Order: sequence, then structure tokens, then C-alpha cells
Amino acid sequence: MGRKLLALLVLTGILTALVAGAALAQESGGAATAELRDGEGNTVGTAEFVEGPGGVVVTVSITGGIEPGEHGIHIHEKGDLSDPSFKSAGGHFNPTDAEHGFDNPNGPHAGDLENITVTEDGTAYYQTVNDRITLSAGPNSILDGDGSALIVHAMPDDYTTDDGPDGPGMSGDRIAAGEIEAAEAGELVATGGPSPLLLLAAAATVLFLITASGVALIARLRRRA
Repeated sequence: MGRKLLALLVLTGILTALVAGAALAQESGGAATAELRDGEGNTVGTAEFVEGPGGVVVTVSITGGIEPGEHGIHIHEKGDLSDPSFKSAGGHFNPTDAEHGFDNPNGPHAGDLENITVTEDGTAYYQTVNDRITLSAGPNSILDGDGSALIVHAMPDDYTTDDGPDGPGMSGDRIAAGEIEAAEAGELVATGGPSPLLLLAAAATVLFLITASGVALIARLRRRA
């Protein structure tokens, strides 16, 4: 076997191991899901939460039932959605007692998220990373004893105003919500498939197998020559 082919095989193997290791590291952080419903109980979307090295990746898919435009979206401190107005979910998840808003020098809350924009057809796809929350044990866990909820509001978040739970800075009425619950082992996340890192790991593994097979074939042909 030539040195170049051997080096290629070793390099591909290392790449496969690194990508698979990163995928397993992300998956080991845990995952959670939420089904978003309006005040009448109609499903309007889904959400997923996947913990990785850089924080929790939050992915939201709105399927209909929400007015087009920009809306505030936050993680609230309780998973209790018994009130149709969703006020039973409490305020924003805020274990550090920060003030509200990304543009507030004393903020943001751990549960603050960037606004979501619903298109004219009533749908939206949204993804962000929150490094102030976790799905594992600890004070910043959104899977604590009383749970937590993802809530979509009627108005956009101004990222600044630190007012009462229903004021303009908090984006007004709560129009859709879902309890955030830990995902079962192996459960497909809200996007309808495994995480991108797992797909990349699978692709790297296939590349490694193809390269190894090619190297073996070339070696056999050289021996026959």
C-alpha cells in the first residue's frame, strides 16, 4: 500500500472519529420538545431543544394559527399551562435575577430569545442558540421540578423594557405556548429527523468505508500486476 493512500486512510479515519465524537457529545447533552397550542387548544407548531457544547439549540416550527409579523418568544419559568391565557406559566425563566432584554445593560433573562417572524402564510421556521440555559441538572435547567414553557406573544420584544409580565417590553398577550418536556431516548426531534451532527457523523463513516474499500482494492490490483 502506497504512503499517500495510507495517509489518506488514516486521515479519513481521524475525521470520522472526531465528527462522531462531536455528535455523541452533543446528543449526550439531552433533548427536549414542546407542542405549541393556542388558548383554545389548537396545535400551532412544535419546538425542539438540543443541548450541545455551545448551549441549547432552540428550533421552532410554526404551522399556522398565528398572525403574520414579528412576535416575542420566551422561555417561561413554569410548565403549568392550565390557564388559557397561559399566565399560569409565570414570568420569564430568570434564575440569575437579571433584567429583561438583550439591549438592557443588566439583562437579559435566561429565558429571553430573539423575536420570531411569522410569514404571510402563517408559518415560520426559527432557530437560535441560548447559552444561558441547560437541559442538564443545575440552577439554569429548564427541566427543573416545576418545568418550563415556551411562549409566543402577540407583540415583538423591544429587547430593552424591564416591566411587568404583561407590559410592552414583555411582548403583551401570550397567544401560544407549549410545555417543555424531556425527549425520550432516540426520539426524533421537532425538525423531523436526527441532529445535523449525527447526519454528518454518518456521512463521515460512509466516506471512511468507501476510502478503505478503495485502498484495499488498489492494493490487491497492485499485487496482481
